Parts: sequence; structure tokens; C-alpha cells
Amino acid sequence: MDAPLAKSSVADILAHKIAALEPAQLPPAVRGKCEDLLIDVIGLCLTARNADYVKAALAAWDEEGSCTAIGHARGMSAAGAAFVNGTAAHGEDFDDTFEGGPVHAGAVIVPAVLAACERYRAEGPAALLGIAVGVEVICRLSLVAPKAVHKAGFHPTAVFGAMAAAAAVGAALKLTARQLVDALGIAGSMAGGIIEYLAEGAWTKRLHPGWAAQSGLHAARLARAGFFGPRTVFEGAHGLFHGFARTTAGDYDALVGDFGARWVTPTLAFKPYPCGTMTHPYIDCARRLAGKGVKAEDIKELVCEVGEGTVHRLWEPLAAKQRPANGYAGKFSTPYCIAAGFVRGNVGLGDFTDAAVHDPAVDPHNPYPKSFTGHIRAVLADGGMVEERQPHLRGGAHEPLSRNDIEEKFELNARHCGWDAARTRAALARMRALFDGKIDLSSLRG
Repeated sequence: MDAPLAKSSVADILAHKIAALEPAQLPPAVRGKCEDLLIDVIGLCLTARNADYVKAALAAWDEEGSCTAIGHARGMSAAGAAFVNGTAAHGEDFDDTFEGGPVHAGAVIVPAVLAACERYRAEGPAALLGIAVGVEVICRLSLVAPKAVHKAGFHPTAVFGAMAAAAAVGAALKLTARQLVDALGIAGSMAGGIIEYLAEGAWTKRLHPGWAAQSGLHAARLARAGFFGPRTVFEGAHGLFHGFARTTAGDYDALVGDFGARWVTPTLAFKPYPCGTMTHPYIDCARRLAGKGVKAEDIKELVCEVGEGTVHRLWEPLAAKQRPANGYAGKFSTPYCIAAGFVRGNVGLGDFTDAAVHDPAVDPHNPYPKSFTGHIRAVLADGGMVEERQPHLRGGAHEPLSRNDIEEKFELNARHCGWDAARTRAALARMRALFDGKIDLSSLRG
């Protein structure tokens, strides 16, 4: 006989805490981070708008509607806009990350909430609350059983993103606590996302946030319409963590214990390089080595200290990582990213084309995932040795990007997609005020 269900499940506790929140209660640091996130995600959608994978995502979605696919003239359904924008925002791997996870919050949560608010005419404060709740949920979920989801072969952003998007849309649309529980329960059956894209640089990782965004949106709408979901979706014998982390044991207090009283959202990190986050500190080290005058022809061997959890994704099989199959595969190759940073002096969007990764010139105790560090020891042909360490992720909690940095990144991304300076400035001004008025994204179309 099955054990009796607990009177109050993890989802019950979380839902009641979400339902009690109001936009005015959000700390200034949380609002500031949500504003940064909005600007960053919109810019990332713009920079990818002409990419083949975005064109394919747009063409594959038949439904028309009143919602905005950023950078495109066509109106879409709410689910379609959430999917296309989420796919575009994550497509260049230039989006935010939560170091404790790692998960990518913005590419899931911002598209889901904007689409819901456009469709149902919710205003700026509702969008702010939805984004804050969604970011907090996805980040905290990644702390329940750290690294376990990745080890089981799934992409945490895809799995936790569906749950967080349901919470985010539910908060923005003011679902009741019971409806939020149902939304979370429903979303658990929509979550997924394997990491086999690593094998040959396939595009599926790019769609994970978009699919999670539209899944959470659907889950919230089903719950609002009265569809029931399992209350024990997180901790149950057949729940989310059993399915995707191979365990029901976890620190659920990390999710619900002080939710709404203490916020992890302000620690969200923004990327200075458009590639896998764990490669960033190694790129910094490589750039500093080059800055010291070390030349490629002087190097006999490079030795790096790495986190065990990153090896199977970013270092192995080594031969394939040293010669990525295509530009996208290069984003998840630390050897390539080190070589690009060393040889070219920086790593930008242009370093992840198929031609760039085939350039012969770049044939080249760790605390992860609590923090991302980098280390390179260069053994030189003359017997000398030069060593560099990067103790933290630039753009993260220890060295955050400023609002000015975020806006400069937006301007670069808008320029990359073909926008002129006047249109870029107007879009920035609109986004700075978005949480205080109506959700009008018409200026971001076309």
C-alpha cells in the first residue's frame, strides 16, 4: 500500500508563498536585476533574429496572434512568441547564468512572462513580479540536488525552466495558490531536454528555453482553467527529481525555506563571452597569458585544473573538443575557447562560425558549480612555465556587470542585427520604463 501523501507538499508551500507576493514588496536589488535581465534578453533576441535556427523556429510555428516575436514583423500566439523568443535568447549562448546551478533563467522566464502579459493585457508591475518569481524558482530548483540533473543526461535549464515558467506566468496572471500548485504539477509532465546536442553541435540546446517557456505558459493556462496536477510533483516517488535527478532526496528547503524573504536573483551573472559559462574563466586566463607576450609557438603544453562536473561536457572526447565539428560545437569546447582567447585576444560572436573553429591557428580542487574558476599552466619549449588563475566568473556576483555594461551589450547586439542607433536608443528607453506601465512591445517588431 502506498504511503499517505503529506498534508502540505513542497509545491503547496511554494505556491502559497508566491501567491502572497506583490510587486511593491520586491527589494530594489531584485527589481534592478529584473530590469537588467529584460534589457539583456531583448538584445539577445535581436542579435539572433537573422540566424538560421531562429528562422526555422519561426517558420515551424503555424499559429498567428497578437504577441511579439522580437525583431520580427509577424504577430504570433503567446506560446509561439514564448518559444521563438526563448530559442533566440539562448541561441548564441550569450545569456545569463546562475552559478549555483548552472541554469539560464532569462531566456526561459522573460519570454514566457512577456507573452502572457501581452496576450492577457497584464501591465508592467505584473510582468516584474512574474519575472522575479520565475527567476527565483529556477535558480532555487537548481540547488535542491546540485549537478544530479546534468549527470543524469538532462539540461537543467530545460527541466527546471518549465516549472519556473509555470510559476512565473502564474504569478503574473495572479493565479490562486491552488491553481499554482496545479500549474507546477502539470508542468512536471512537460519538462525535459537531453544533452546529446554535445555530440556534434546540434541545435536542440537552443530550443530548450523556448520550449520550457511555452510549456510553462500552457501549464499555467491549463491550471487557471481548472485542470488538476499532482501536488507532490517535486518530491513524490515518481516526481520531477525522481525522473530527472534519479533521486527523491534533496534539499527542498533550498527551494521553499525562505522563499520571498531572501532572494538569490540579485546574484545572477551576465556573460561577457558568447559561449558556455564554464569556459569563461579559462578564456580570461588565456587572454592574460597572451597579454604577457607568450606566443603559441613557444608553448609545449597547456595544463588546466577543471571541475569534475564539466569534464564530460566541455573537455571530452578531447580530440573532438580540440577540433569542434562546427561553430556551435565550439561554444562547448574549453580547448577551443582557450585557443581563441589566446590567439585572437578576445572571444566574440564572430569566433563561433564554422570557419572560425576550423582556423588552424586555434587547434589547440575545483568548486564547480558553486563558483566557476579557471586555471592554465603553460609549459614552454625552453623549460619555463607561466601560470594564470581566474578565481571567479566575470559578470557574476564577485565582479558584476553594471547597468551601463548591460546597455552597451544591448547596443552591440542591436547593431549586430542591423538596427541603427536611433532605434536602439528608443528601444532602451522603452525597456527602462516597461515595468511601470502597459506592456507594449510593438516597437520591437520588424
